[in-house]
Amino acid sequence: MPADAELPMTKKTDRTPIRWLVLALAAASICLGALAPVHVAEAQEQRYQRRSILDFFLGRRYLDDAPQAPDVQQPRRQQRKRPPPPKAVVNTRTAPPLRTVEEEPAVQKLGDARTILIVGDFLASGLGDGLTAAFETSPGVVVEARGNVSSGLVRDDYYDWPEQLPKMIDELKPAMVVVMIGANDRQQMVTDTAKEKFRTDGWFTEYRRRVLSFGKEVTGRKIPLLWVGLPAFESDSMTADAVQMNQLYRNQVESIGGEFVDIWDGFVDENGNFIVTGSDVNGQQVRLRTSDGINLTQAGRRKLAFYVEKPARRLLGTQASPDLVRLDSSNLPGLGLPDNPVEHTVPISLSDPNLDGGAELLGARPPPMALTRSPRDLLVEQGEMTPAPPGRVDDYRLPVAKAPAEVSVK
Repeated sequence: MPADAELPMTKKTDRTPIRWLVLALAAASICLGALAPVHVAEAQEQRYQRRSILDFFLGRRYLDDAPQAPDVQQPRRQQRKRPPPPKAVVNTRTAPPLRTVEEEPAVQKLGDARTILIVGDFLASGLGDGLTAAFETSPGVVVEARGNVSSGLVRDDYYDWPEQLPKMIDELKPAMVVVMIGANDRQQMVTDTAKEKFRTDGWFTEYRRRVLSFGKEVTGRKIPLLWVGLPAFESDSMTADAVQMNQLYRNQVESIGGEFVDIWDGFVDENGNFIVTGSDVNGQQVRLRTSDGINLTQAGRRKLAFYVEKPARRLLGTQASPDLVRLDSSNLPGLGLPDNPVEHTVPISLSDPNLDGGAELLGARPPPMALTRSPRDLLVEQGEMTPAPPGRVDDYRLPVAKAPAEVSVK
């Protein structure tokens, strides 16, 4: 058979499998659509039910109306969010740093500022925070707090203050030393010969010696010493011990030329009892002590420093002034004097007449001679007072009785 006669038969025969393949694919798609998960169909039905009448008439379209695969969960429609407002761009090269209303600019300390060294236990650390705030605006004063929280004068095996204090003084060269210590010393003391229990006579004898030796490390170098007393505590036994130890501190410190700073009245009421809340440095009622009845709050630390600030400013003098800028005369304000004061000054002779209507200075002539004595001279020199005019309130003279009129006899 010729090749051209077999071509139509071949084309007709090849179309049959293709038709069956298309029909099979269509049937498979219908079956898959029928077997779609129920939750997907329900979600599509709910989306169509959400359309309102306005959507129908206005012809609104949804992004989720497009057909999705049956095995893919339909994502939630996201609402359009407004863009955030643009942030202000600050040029850090030219613009000053942003500060709040309450924040004050920091004061730069001078190179020759005088140093206040604070040593002691945890109360001294709080005192350091308060004094730092007190002298924050004083460029001529620097506060150095070197307190050790758990230290004292009893446990020298834990922290040896007599050994550490001279090193700190040699390092910082302080203008004064402030000591607040003793809150951790209510315990047994180990000496070279024995172990002394707290409140015994041997304990107080050794403790006096240690306080005196510790203070002489400062006063022996001709440095002013301020020893701050202990405050009242919530525990009655701690308060009683603080009273006794404060008396010991006062006697020993004043005997070597130091000054004892009594802070007791700032942390008790009018009856001498411990208080948690009291007046701060501005007279406002605030919380001064923490819940343990021992430590101080930030307001309590500032009030503690208030008692030390007074003698410290007295000892430092003008160096503690907040207006101090420089210790020399290079920053004195201008007095507004003219460059050539001779041009603006006209000398006047004291004997030049007719300037104010007189030809002589005041007091050049003696006062005029008085022939009669003045009421002032009579009162001061002789104690005589001129009688008051008749009818005045100070006229105490009795009225003069008039003589009876004579009766004429005819």
